[in-house]
Amino acid sequence: MAAQRDLAAQQPPAWRHSPGPLLVAGCFVCFPRAYSGSGAAGDPAWAAAALFDGRRRIASAVAPGAAAAPYEPGLLAMREGALLEAAVRRLPQRPDVVLVNATGRDHPRRGGLALHLGAVLDLPTVGVTHRPLLADGEWPDDSYRATSPLFLEGEVVARWVRTRRGTRPLVAHAAWRTDPDVAAEAVLRCWCPRRTPQPLREARRLARVARAGPTPAT
Repeated sequence: MAAQRDLAAQQPPAWRHSPGPLLVAGCFVCFPRAYSGSGAAGDPAWAAAALFDGRRRIASAVAPGAAAAPYEPGLLAMREGALLEAAVRRLPQRPDVVLVNATGRDHPRRGGLALHLGAVLDLPTVGVTHRPLLADGEWPDDSYRATSPLFLEGEVVARWVRTRRGTRPLVAHAAWRTDPDVAAEAVLRCWCPRRTPQPLREARRLARVARAGPTPAT
């Protein structure tokens, strides 16, 4: 908790993406399909990262391992952080930005996993989730690229983002070196043949394919 507060208080240089091509990595970790509880330290895990240049996947990496901690709300970095870090570090090229299936500033201490991972990797990060954690705000209009703010204690910490018409919007979370507007634009610059940006979808697919293979050593 102290580390989260410390990271949230830091003010690293803001990232602003260039108008040219953007190298976007998505990362995702999955665990066995069935748990005896809510998740324990040592659970086998499969993390993956996928790097995209526009619509083209140019690299991917898988990092099997084990959960470093039990599941505890608000402390996801302890359980998943090292696994995701390993997957991203195995990519042969350094991404411009990393999409993480986690929150950033929308967090009790403003230090969610997406922010924590970016600090460790020294890379700009954006959290992408299906719903906010604590923040609240009205959905945007049902039109492509529409966004609307999500507030936590009066502060805009994320934005709803419409990647497709007629579907539920996603949440783009401000995280390491990104604010809510930059986070939303980074998501919208990704190829989204479905609702979720393709780098994150592909990382999720790769992690699940790895899960279907041998169980990693713990």
